[in-house]
Amino acid sequence: MMKKHTILVVDDEEIILETLGSDLQKKGYDVTLAENGEKAVEKLKVNNYDVTITDLMMEGIDGIEVLKNAKESNPDAKVIILTGYGSIETAIGAVQHGASDYILKPYNKTDMFLRIANCIEKLELQRKVKIYENMLPVCCKCKKIRDDTGKEPGHGEWMDIDVYLIKKANVDVTHGYCNECNEELMMEIDEYAKREGK
Repeated sequence: MMKKHTILVVDDEEIILETLGSDLQKKGYDVTLAENGEKAVEKLKVNNYDVTITDLMMEGIDGIEVLKNAKESNPDAKVIILTGYGSIETAIGAVQHGASDYILKPYNKTDMFLRIANCIEKLELQRKVKIYENMLPVCCKCKKIRDDTGKEPGHGEWMDIDVYLIKKANVDVTHGYCNECNEELMMEIDEYAKREGK
């Protein structure tokens, strides 16, 4: 079973914090709330979040500092800046510091969910690429992967690729047929239909 994607929501406006947090939990995300930048930085020191959604203008540690801390603790993490003080300059600044997206308040719930889904899709793609870059031994016959993590090389557990991807990167796997296998399958279906007189 796949783990829920984790989201840290940071905002000093309690109504936004609670409403957005509740909406995201209803969508099935594992949500953590932080009522200011200081609390967010504390949480980022001990946890990695898939997505951080942070208000830009907060007293003390602002959204840009939260963004920097999120990227420092997990460079692949996605950060969405949420603000009521939008300008081209602040948007450019946020992107230059590594923000994945920039949303103006009051936000549209459907738009917010779509942008979060886009961030998670990009994150999963990055995780898949990293796994493929460091691909482990693959069985020539059954195509299982050997995971030697924490074990002497050559003594790891053999597992199906989809199990490996879920275990290592918490990514969903889709199945299909390559062109060659699809042609073979179609020929088998045709031969079966001929035999059965259909």
